[in-house]
This record gives sequence, structure tokens and C-alpha cells, in this order.
Amino acid sequence: QVQLVESGGGLVQAGGSLRLSCAASGRTFTTYAMGWFRQAPGKEREFVGGMRRSGGSTYYADSVKGRFTISRDNAKSTLYLQMNSLKPEDTAVYYCAATLKVLLGSSWMDPSRYEYWGQGTQVTVSS
Repeated sequence: QVQLVESGGGLVQAGGSLRLSCAASGRTFTTYAMGWFRQAPGKEREFVGGMRRSGGSTYYADSVKGRFTISRDNAKSTLYLQMNSLKPEDTAVYYCAATLKVLLGSSWMDPSRYEYWGQGTQVTVSS
């Protein structure tokens, strides 16, 4: 089992940047494929991006491609989400998630494929 704790959220103006962190503890971090999701009020949780166990491949939602970058430091058991050129529509609670499953294709985008979740961190982008 793994425990996930997100940090780094806050209030930022449109066009600004934030870096979220997701610290993992428990089972070996490299066991898990990792994902970032977000949920805005009144909306379903949506996929932001994901990264394979080794860190070699990343996947992004079209809405954030070119603006957000996922990375992981396996030595520190931490996943990151660098968010640049933020827009008001990026406002949401951001969650990191972990899975032991092998994810292929669109399964990366399915929240039900992830077994473990952090508590979330709020990101608010003002116009």
C-alpha cells in the first residue's frame, strides 16, 4: 500500500506557474504508475497526465498538453506537476493517484484504474 500527500497548490494569476508535488510513502514508489487528476466544482474528476513507473513515458490531456509537465524523482518517492501558462479553467482540486496495474491507452484517463489517491490540493487561477 502507498500513501500519497499533495502539496504546492495555491492562488495564482492567469499566465502564472505552480509546481505541485506528491510525496509517496509506504510501498516502493517505482512499483506504481502515477497520474494527476483534477476536479472542478460540479464537474467529474478528469485526467491531467500520467507517467510510467520508470519515468520514461508521459501522457497528457489535450487541455494541458504543452503547458503542464509531469516528472518523478524515484529516489525521493515524489511525483511533480509543473503547470505553466495557467488559465482560469485550470482551477480545480488536483489529486495524484497511483496504480499497480499496467495501463494502456485510454485506461490512463480512467480514475477507476487507480487504487490509491491523495487528499488533493486546491489550485485557483484568477483572471
